[in-house]
Amino acid sequence: MKVFLVAGARPNFMKIAPIYREALKRPEVECQIVHTGQHYDYAMSQTFFDDLELPEPNFFLDCGGGSHSEQTAKIMVAFEKVCTTERPDLVIVVGDVNSTLACSIVAKKLWIKVAHVEAGLRSFDLQMPEEINRMVTDSISDFFFVTEQSGMDNLINEGKDKNSIHSVGHVMIDNLLHQVDKLKECDPHSFSTSAAKEEAGEYIFLTMHRPSNVDDLITLTSLVNTFNTIAQEQPIFFPVHPRTRKMLDQSNLQLSENIVQLSPLGFKEALYLWKDAAVVLTDSGGLQEETTALGIPCLTMRHNTERPITVEMGSNTLVGNKSDDILAAYQHKKKTSKKGTIPPMWDGKSAQRIWDILLTAATLWPASTDKVRP
Repeated sequence: MKVFLVAGARPNFMKIAPIYREALKRPEVECQIVHTGQHYDYAMSQTFFDDLELPEPNFFLDCGGGSHSEQTAKIMVAFEKVCTTERPDLVIVVGDVNSTLACSIVAKKLWIKVAHVEAGLRSFDLQMPEEINRMVTDSISDFFFVTEQSGMDNLINEGKDKNSIHSVGHVMIDNLLHQVDKLKECDPHSFSTSAAKEEAGEYIFLTMHRPSNVDDLITLTSLVNTFNTIAQEQPIFFPVHPRTRKMLDQSNLQLSENIVQLSPLGFKEALYLWKDAAVVLTDSGGLQEETTALGIPCLTMRHNTERPITVEMGSNTLVGNKSDDILAAYQHKKKTSKKGTIPPMWDGKSAQRIWDILLTAATLWPASTDKVRP
């Protein structure tokens, strides 16, 4: 069975890694990686392939840049050419980026089956581009691999066939647990941040990249002032996303000297830092889940989350992006850290479950030459 495994943006790489590694154990699977190039510079992309033990992609579509529509269109045109030439039996998409949406649409129009990993998540906020991507991808997928109960509930409420919905746990956690073990084998002094980490003592780890936080000058200014206030009490390690760096430079906002500004980090070095943080402050989706898996207190600078289990069971707290709310939550976190519990099936075996389901189903599929639209 020939399978295309699609990655386009940084979080995708963490999700495809365990799926690819598990595929190597299945001789009946020919798993090929398609990198759309949605996000592409070395620090944000190739370093992640190296850290995650992924090979060079079989196909690199080079479709970065442009508006959402331009990027989606470029990916669709390029991916269609690859699909019509290679005729895969299945396309696996992960997460909720533009590549997820574009490649799922192309595959379905070519009569190729689509599996969506991390299906069913909903923020119910249509101002989030990712929410549109999630909803459209789930409207046409053949297999839904779900990370938490809310995903199951959402898909059933939307009328999806229950037989197509599978609770498998979370491949992001598969990758995390694999990398935690790998990290134990590393010399900590091999990381560029090791000396600063040792000197810092107790510290905070910060990430921020969402348009709602960085694109509006008033909001960004308020957040910078908030971080500078927190940094008076504890140092902050801040790997700065290119989008955030651009906006900080354009607005000429100054961060405290107690905020260690870093270039985008590879997965291992980021994990080396945040796993020992007193608090993680983020607007990321993935870090909400990863901190939950390791019991690290997390403050999420968003008003909603498509991952409610991280709040209900895990160590995550939604704090929005208002200064007073963030500072109050930070002070509360210092006094009563929320460790939470680990959600069901977040045990490092999700990729194994996914392939078991797909290979069982594959015995019922027609040959690819019979089913790909000319």
